[in-house]
Amino acid sequence: MSGIGPETLKHLLDDHGGPLVLYARQWSASPEDVVQEALVNLIQQEPPPENVVGWLYRAVRNRAISSSRRLGRRSRHEAAASHRGEPWFQPTDGQRLDAATATEALGRLPIQEREVVVARLWGGLSFNEVAELTGTSPSTAARRYQSGLVNLRERLAVECPETPTTSSRPS
Repeated sequence: MSGIGPETLKHLLDDHGGPLVLYARQWSASPEDVVQEALVNLIQQEPPPENVVGWLYRAVRNRAISSSRRLGRRSRHEAAASHRGEPWFQPTDGQRLDAATATEALGRLPIQEREVVVARLWGGLSFNEVAELTGTSPSTAARRYQSGLVNLRERLAVECPETPTTSSRPS
């Protein structure tokens, strides 16, 4: 029997489901399917990975990229149209930022910056985890994150709140 039981799976889905879908949306037109496939694969792991959340992000990333490549080979036209899917942000009452504008600004970031910003802000990953996920060093991940935030601030022309540093979140 797998070490990932129903309760653990429920907590993983509750705590990380939304951020994982958002993370997969960078590459995939069907991010929910990518996340579901990764969760099914996680259940089949014997023994379960040590860092389950990090493993999930890596599995989602790999599946999403593979899915995107398959779509690209099948039809470049369909792949271009698929990136105009659902917005990345859900509007809320009293929201200061327009969700469509923020989605467009995030979508125009270079993929390396966008990936780090999404993984860090919405995924809650540390720079060490982001570095492992992207195959870079923690300092490269931090530079890409900072560069992405600068680009977003410029594109959105709004003040962004300061974010925690690497020392304020455990690795």
